[in-house]
Amino acid sequence: MKKTCFILLMVGMLSPLSGQCALTVIADLGGQPTDDYFSAINRQPAAGEAPPVMAAPRPSGEATMLPVSTPELTPGRETARPLKLPGIGALFLVGDDALSRRWLADNRDRLQKMNAAGMIVNVQSQQGVASLRELVPGITLAPASGSSLARRLQLSHYPVLITDAGLTP
Repeated sequence: MKKTCFILLMVGMLSPLSGQCALTVIADLGGQPTDDYFSAINRQPAAGEAPPVMAAPRPSGEATMLPVSTPELTPGRETARPLKLPGIGALFLVGDDALSRRWLADNRDRLQKMNAAGMIVNVQSQQGVASLRELVPGITLAPASGSSLARRLQLSHYPVLITDAGLTP
């Protein structure tokens, strides 16, 4: 098939009549029909056939991480204690609850000065994430499980601030 198309193309280019009819081979797929590839485009249902069902759009980006649940952590007061975590910077844990909202509002300036980053360890929806971010504009706040951190640091509650020197409720 390929040799035939190539020969026809060459003959067409050499023929004195080639100016009247130009033959251009864009692709040679080995003689396989392409109907299957294009059959779904603008396809109309046959008489009595139900229209095709469109799949619901899948969430993308951050919404794919939700909901976030950290069963090891609940809202409450964690006991302050010293830690030795060189290089951790300032990290805080909050949830989508009233106690965390109050804590964020009360500690906003301190968190900004420390350039702290936050994890939302219990949140159900994108609206919950957005409303928490509104409380602390300019501060990084992302939904993420705190399970591993809770086990390693023996945490039971949030909100809490974790620095290289210690844990502060």
